[in-house]
Amino acid sequence: MRRTTIAIAAVTAALAVPGIAPAESHAEPSWGSSSFEWGSSSGENNTPPAAPGVSVPGGRYEHPVDLTFTAERGATVRYTLDGTTPTTDSQAATPGRPLQIAQDTNVTVAAFRGDHASAAVSFGYLIKTSEKPLAQVVVMSDVHVGDHANNDKKYESFFDTIGSIFPKPDAILSNGDMINDNGDGKGPDHKIVAEIFQANLARKGMNETQLLISNGNHDASLAAIRAGYPAEWFPDSGGGYYESDVSGVHLFTVNTETYNNDSAQRNWLKSRLTEITSESGNLTKPILVQGHRPASNTAMDGQQASNPRLTEDLSAFPQAIFFSGHSHLNNNDDRSIHQRDFTAVNDGSMSYIEIDHGYQMVTESGLANRFESPTAQALFVEVYQDRTEINRINMAADKHDIYTGGAWSANWQPPYSSAGTLSGSGWTVELDGSTNQQIKDNFRYTSGARNTNAPEFTTATPLSVSTGANGETALRIAQAKDDQMVHHYAVEITDTATGAKVVSSKVLSDFYFMPRPNSLDIPIPDAAAGTAYEARVEAVDAYGNRSPVTTLAFTR
Repeated sequence: MRRTTIAIAAVTAALAVPGIAPAESHAEPSWGSSSFEWGSSSGENNTPPAAPGVSVPGGRYEHPVDLTFTAERGATVRYTLDGTTPTTDSQAATPGRPLQIAQDTNVTVAAFRGDHASAAVSFGYLIKTSEKPLAQVVVMSDVHVGDHANNDKKYESFFDTIGSIFPKPDAILSNGDMINDNGDGKGPDHKIVAEIFQANLARKGMNETQLLISNGNHDASLAAIRAGYPAEWFPDSGGGYYESDVSGVHLFTVNTETYNNDSAQRNWLKSRLTEITSESGNLTKPILVQGHRPASNTAMDGQQASNPRLTEDLSAFPQAIFFSGHSHLNNNDDRSIHQRDFTAVNDGSMSYIEIDHGYQMVTESGLANRFESPTAQALFVEVYQDRTEINRINMAADKHDIYTGGAWSANWQPPYSSAGTLSGSGWTVELDGSTNQQIKDNFRYTSGARNTNAPEFTTATPLSVSTGANGETALRIAQAKDDQMVHHYAVEITDTATGAKVVSSKVLSDFYFMPRPNSLDIPIPDAAAGTAYEARVEAVDAYGNRSPVTTLAFTR
């Protein structure tokens, strides 16, 4: 146990991170000078400098990239590679020495001049080899579009991000809940989605990209889907399910709204999977399956799943990689991939993400019982001869509250400072073995192989006291470190005179934002002058691994 005692401390607030423009889409980098680049604007020492520029935009590359940065004259560029917000203690970019990125990385930069810092901006880099995949597929879900006004600019940004990673994807899967129908006649909104997607496919030159849709619980009816999109986007034969060929890769779209009680659909899927896997050479060839609702007892510990018979039917086919949405559960969490008899993957959400219930978020109005964040995520999937690589990408992960002035708001508009950043490390699915059982035995993302490394606090004094502008008091937690991510903090603050717990909460770590804030302020309600408190805090990861307790005794 780590224990610290102080009388009182006041610390400054963390840097704000307003949005800035995302990088332009590209296929290959435009290499910058090998020297550090400075702008001509001198600025004033009493004003924040502009955010830095970068010589190579974020995206997918087939070689390491060398980064140089542009900044106002007199400003110092500092960066982080761990998803945190740069501070004056962060590494400074060195003039004449480019920063080389040789593996998948998020780079976050900010410019500092005197006591002032620019907004931070983050760039995501995927570093691949020159090996060409059989197919590149974008998997998204829960678009929830209802108008042009809130979605035209947003999807221009989203498609720019798609183009920066896959300039010409073989397919884009939109895995259910394209619109916001709740039995209230919004089926015609599918045409709005079609218009937005068609405009962006044309704008990005994705003329050969297949767009393949699954049916979700907010998509009105199958007839409304068919009426809203080109026939090739939803080529079902009546039941909302169909088979596609994506550059030689088998893809099945299932209708999870009816699957459990639809014997015809079940027989079709099992029959086709049996035929494909029985063919010579197909034992270790992946088969992609998309369906809106999760399969029971798989990804994210089975949360919001409702398809036990889909789990049963896919269990005979370890070649299957099943992608699902519906839950909106974030894909930052490594529980988003699950292997037992097949691979199940949660694809996140394009409208807003959710976190398991039972936690609180730090908001502008203090701790709140929230489990939603106005951030958007998708998966970028590359199928190779011997493996499938799945990358988790933020379409927008700027720090915002889901409520603005007390009103729900998931429609934050671009530009985004986080577009194209990685929401987690990549997953690689290998089908290794000469029998189905051997393939299953070699699965790596199983319950038995879950991470057991606990988070740890790495600063000498992880807890301190913050005094706000109006005299309010908060416990400040310097964020702990983890080899995957810190999910939340178990926080208890006790009035030492009375023994009453004034705060007892599981506080989310803001892991769904990019960059993450370096500290969290936990408000102490009705803190009175002269009152003595003790705080106890544990950092906890998504698998429940817990850090040692750290404590702080202090007097208001």
